[in-house]
Amino acid sequence: MKADPSSQLTPGTPDEGTPVSVKIRERVVAARKRFHSNDNIAEFIEPGEMEALLDEVEQKMQAVLDSMVIDTTNDHNTADTARRVAKMYLNEVFRGRYVKAPAITEFPNAEHLNELMIVGPITVRSACSHHLCPVIGKLWIGVMPNEHTNVIGLSKYARLAEWIMGRPQIQEEAVVQLADLIMEKTQPDGLAIVMEARHYCMAWRGVKDLDSKMINSVMRGAFLKDSALRREFLALIPNKD
Repeated sequence: MKADPSSQLTPGTPDEGTPVSVKIRERVVAARKRFHSNDNIAEFIEPGEMEALLDEVEQKMQAVLDSMVIDTTNDHNTADTARRVAKMYLNEVFRGRYVKAPAITEFPNAEHLNELMIVGPITVRSACSHHLCPVIGKLWIGVMPNEHTNVIGLSKYARLAEWIMGRPQIQEEAVVQLADLIMEKTQPDGLAIVMEARHYCMAWRGVKDLDSKMINSVMRGAFLKDSALRREFLALIPNKD
């Protein structure tokens, strides 16, 4: 008797016992998309899978605790640590990987504004992709609009920054990603971003330097071509801590 073809899995098709992370990964690979630590993969996650992914990460985190010889059964302080850490990673500090970009309402530049606008400081929280240690700091955004620029609310800059920063990454790439996103959303004549942050991979481990910070910038359009505009933006940024 021949087997029912409908009961057989197509090669490469995951069955019900396949971890949800594998299912998501296979979709990303099939689409020939990148899934580095600072990439957003929300389009490949189906409804209900984040809950399953949370359970999976909890199990893996519990295995890590077991391998570090921590008695989570009898130690009341670590009894729910695996679940808490899983929720922290997926729902909070790395949330920018798993959810779509925040909805941003854009308005036409009805008044034809063409003067420098600066937003900041915006507090940002991220994590280095080398040690998953916190990166905490602030950034300033300078926008040089034109009559065709889309205007967005001031709080929306903070929401876009939070979405981009909510991933494991290095600061230099994070600022470039944020600049690309704001340029796409607003289409200004020029954009400038300066970020200053403390990296706890240096403060908490390694050299244990509590005072060291990293400052970097990205200049686009008019800010790159016009040195006077660039100097004006940098001069108007309040003294950094």
